[in-house]
Amino acid sequence: MSFDYRTLRTQAKDYVMIVVGLALYSFGFTAFILPEKVVIGGVAGLASLIYFGSEQFIGYGIPIALSNYLINIALLAAAFRIVGKQFVIRTIFGTTVLSGLISLMQPLFTAPLVQQQSFMNVIIGGILCGAGIGTTFVHNGSSGGTDIVAAMVSKRTNVSIGRTILYTDFLIISSSFLLFHSIDKIVYGFIILFFISQMSDMIINTNRQAVQFTIFSSKWQEIADAINEEAHRGCTLLHGTGWYTKQDVKMLIVMCRKIEQINIFRIIKEIDPGAFIAQTHVNGVYGNGFDEMKVKIKRKKKSPDATADNPGEEHEKVITKD
Repeated sequence: MSFDYRTLRTQAKDYVMIVVGLALYSFGFTAFILPEKVVIGGVAGLASLIYFGSEQFIGYGIPIALSNYLINIALLAAAFRIVGKQFVIRTIFGTTVLSGLISLMQPLFTAPLVQQQSFMNVIIGGILCGAGIGTTFVHNGSSGGTDIVAAMVSKRTNVSIGRTILYTDFLIISSSFLLFHSIDKIVYGFIILFFISQMSDMIINTNRQAVQFTIFSSKWQEIADAINEEAHRGCTLLHGTGWYTKQDVKMLIVMCRKIEQINIFRIIKEIDPGAFIAQTHVNGVYGNGFDEMKVKIKRKKKSPDATADNPGEEHEKVITKD
């Protein structure tokens, strides 16, 4: 039985980065947001409502980590068929790690790290939480909660993850008024939500940005082989004519992620330092090895009102999935 060490290494890196992202989220939540008694969105927000509510009414706050874990498991059970087995496995891993980190960090931060600076605390907390969520999603993980809802939506539509979280969490934050009767707390919650959505989108979109290289070199074959073998990216060979020299030239077209461009440059420089290179940033690359196209499909359907004079007349109907 043979093992694919490259796949194993990639998966190990993903799980390590998921833990890093969840640690960022947990630190931002427990050290800056929770001590200010501000309710954020998602399951963490619901768990906060349960914690503060139980503390007010029964004198004992139900642990946030426990509520967070149980609600996430229930959401995963409902979303299992939509998001797939691999996503569920990684989300169970992420939810378990997140709940464990929150339970460890919460007792350490009984007061905000920045004293008497509530506005600064919510901004720092929102940035850290957003960076954590973005890092987790980039490496195919999830912290659970509204991330599960966002993942389901992103499977079917082009709605961004940050925007989906924004819509889903609006009601959760607003409901904190029932506990604290404070508009300030709600405003702080929305500020945190804004920074979380912006930071998560920024990190995710930065990772998805692509670059196109057009390479002119007499050593085109060596460069193409090296890009295939070392960068694990495909190359397309185009034949052209240099109009000044009137000689045939070979051009390589390479698509790669923005974060891979330095590696491509190094490969070219090692083989042919004098190569002529044109680099272009592209908005999106779709297909094998890149992003999946998610578009609304138009289908043609015969109209029931078609007359005998126009039996072949067809009317276009847009069919979309909710």
